[in-house]
Amino acid sequence: MSTIKRDKSPKGDGQSPQFRMRINPELKEQFDQAAHGEGVSLANWMKELGRAALRKRGIEPKG
Repeated sequence: MSTIKRDKSPKGDGQSPQFRMRINPELKEQFDQAAHGEGVSLANWMKELGRAALRKRGIEPKG
């Protein structure tokens, strides 16, 4: 089981741009449960998944 850490990087001059998407409520519940199981927010869980996907493709994530 992997461990995802909370994103503690500096936030800059203001809030980061929002990213919105529509997903099935049942799928969101599964995402929420997985994030909770890792002890992180859903947003941080999703960001870490995205970073991992970039690294898998040989791209170093920025931020």
